[in-house]
Amino acid sequence: MLKTSWRPYKNSYFTSKDKLRPKVNPWEYERNKGKKELSSQAQLKLEWIIFYHTLGNRNARFTASHFGLTRKTIHKWLRRYKEKGLLGLEEISSAPVHVRVRLISWEQRLKVRVLRKRYPKYGKMKLVYLYQQQYKETISSWHIQKIIEEDNLYPDKIKASKQRRKQIQAKSHQRQRITKLVKENKVNYLWHVDTVILTLSGGGYRYLLTAIDEVSKMAYSKLYNTHTSRNARDFLERLIYITDKKVINLHHDNGSEFKKEFEEACIQLNIPQWYSRPHTPKDNSVLERFNRTIQEEFVDMTDIDPYFTQEFNQRLTDWLIEYNSIRPHKTLDYKSPLEYLDNYYQKVSPRYSSLT
Repeated sequence: MLKTSWRPYKNSYFTSKDKLRPKVNPWEYERNKGKKELSSQAQLKLEWIIFYHTLGNRNARFTASHFGLTRKTIHKWLRRYKEKGLLGLEEISSAPVHVRVRLISWEQRLKVRVLRKRYPKYGKMKLVYLYQQQYKETISSWHIQKIIEEDNLYPDKIKASKQRRKQIQAKSHQRQRITKLVKENKVNYLWHVDTVILTLSGGGYRYLLTAIDEVSKMAYSKLYNTHTSRNARDFLERLIYITDKKVINLHHDNGSEFKKEFEEACIQLNIPQWYSRPHTPKDNSVLERFNRTIQEEFVDMTDIDPYFTQEFNQRLTDWLIEYNSIRPHKTLDYKSPLEYLDNYYQKVSPRYSSLT
């Protein structure tokens, strides 16, 4: 018969039998406990913390890179976990304790409706002035705006409905801004895409889609007759082909051609889209410089009118070959993009066969 001896430990007692039991991995224990007590979102944060303390070797930068997060996010949840344990991993509601209550009386609503029907084209600030003049009482422009929205007091109800739908869609589709991307000095890690509009001498337009790799300065371009997301998708598929499916991130502006079918293609190819900030050309400075080069060294110099799309693209292909294989680039220490790629891949893989 096995003798037992009792010893106090943290307000509880264990027998000597416990020494014979296999030790449980503390992080595995914490994971199992989290499955019972935490929401799925909090369990994900627990996995970040477990990875940080185990495979991540307590390296916040490595952990953040592994999960596609920022170090700030990792440190935030490490601190919350240290202070509050598992419960600290649950999201805290950001809703205000005291919510402003909108006080619009039925009398005010009726007065605004009368004014709006009489002056359907007047904006809310003009209606505020008329309201105060006619009814001798104050009302805020915010209240008038809410009454117009709720009672649909628009002169063109169909147009207003479309605008409201667009606003809702824009809010539901949060765009990742390029300023949030942690850039890496890696070929194909970030490709920039843009559209240059060419005005035809006889009237009308042609659309020159351009793309360039942030690091190697390898560039691609193609002219299209129309400005559609279908053509942008075609351009993307060609870009993916010539890069051997190595594109990791795509950056572009907020143009309509980069929506619908283009977005669908990015989802199918599992390529994240990064957007420029509105009215901020410097967010895409690398491609802006290429657009200037292609304008000055090709479009302005060629004798082919962009109206003839097929002939223009044939001549453009010849110029791109020269640009990528012969033209020296100051930022590449006067190497061509292909020469740079040749050196780059030889460093990355000693078994790499030369491009030239």
